[in-house]
Amino acid sequence: MKVQKLVLAVATAALMTGSALAQDQISVKLGVLNDRSGLYADLAGEGSVVAAKMAAEDFKAAEKGIAVEVVSADHQNKPDIGSSIVRQWYDQDGVDVVLDVPTSSVALAVSEITKEKNKIMLNSGAGSSDLTGKACSPNTVHWTYDTWALANGTGSAMVKAGGDTWFFLTADYAFGHALERDTSAVVEKAGGKVLGAVRHPFPGQDFSSFLLQAQGSGAKVIGLANAGADTTNAIKQAAEFGIVQGGQKLAGLLTFATDVKGLGLATAQGLVMTEAFYWDQNDGTRDFSKRFAERHGGAMPTMVHAGVYASVLHYLKAVEATKSKDTAAVMAKMKETPSEDPLFGKGQIRADGRHVHDMYLFEVKKPEESKGDWDLYKTVATIPAAEAFRPLADGGCSLVK
Repeated sequence: MKVQKLVLAVATAALMTGSALAQDQISVKLGVLNDRSGLYADLAGEGSVVAAKMAAEDFKAAEKGIAVEVVSADHQNKPDIGSSIVRQWYDQDGVDVVLDVPTSSVALAVSEITKEKNKIMLNSGAGSSDLTGKACSPNTVHWTYDTWALANGTGSAMVKAGGDTWFFLTADYAFGHALERDTSAVVEKAGGKVLGAVRHPFPGQDFSSFLLQAQGSGAKVIGLANAGADTTNAIKQAAEFGIVQGGQKLAGLLTFATDVKGLGLATAQGLVMTEAFYWDQNDGTRDFSKRFAERHGGAMPTMVHAGVYASVLHYLKAVEATKSKDTAAVMAKMKETPSEDPLFGKGQIRADGRHVHDMYLFEVKKPEESKGDWDLYKTVATIPAAEAFRPLADGGCSLVK
């Protein structure tokens, strides 16, 4: 009888301990929302899911009592589809945080819904600087890059190098408009002139007529205010027209390593671009990128993938510190705590939601300079965090006092 009572007591204690552990565990659900089938699938897509999962694993979330689930969906670059998915995620599926969200028109819509539902959006893929400007939200963090940073880096460098007249090929949606606007301001501030612009359908296929207009403008620089397959198709067709051979330069205002890899160095050589991350910068970036490539078909990560990884890592640190997934508590902890990770180094989230860190001006290598399959860039300059992003007071964000 005494043995039976002892067994019962041990079993009861075990059940109580297990129940307490279950109560102490925090479950967070992360939703990766991006283009998984279209022109942005390579720079975001499944790679962002891989990056989010790697962040949870590297953080050892499970060992720290945080259960992380990652789900994903394809917004097809359409605001209505993205909005519908996110509403279901928040209202029915228990998603706490939405990640990535390339395509600025989608991101702006999702940011509003996230604020309405009091959830969190950690944006890596979208570019519009309005996300931390007139459309800023206390629930949105813009982690990786934005149109102001791209314009400031590439635009300034090109004007200083003598490219003082510009013509823009612009994707006709929120991101393209913002990138053209921000780059035009940088060019004019540096003493250059904008000779014209043409807006192409998004996504685009045939850029012939637009390139002919750019060629005919006589501008020294043709600014490509687009991204993904739109950028690579425009560059390929520009080569067919002999635009660069004719003396004009192409500025890829948002160009990713996956774009350059797809184009090949023979076509992309000499292209100048601004990015937040490159896989071959240091031991930390190389280690992450090697592990990422092993899980993603051999492809190195883009800065969007890196931003997903780093933002999830910082979010999980805040969850651990607050022992909560309460939106206000976690957002406050994320903003008050400097970030530090192997991909972006040290950074900080400002009051407007902008994560600030160093940015980099890269130039695509010539084929004879490359030593390997993904050896694509050489570093032209490091842009310090304090100079890389729009000054806090200049964005028009209502959260800035």
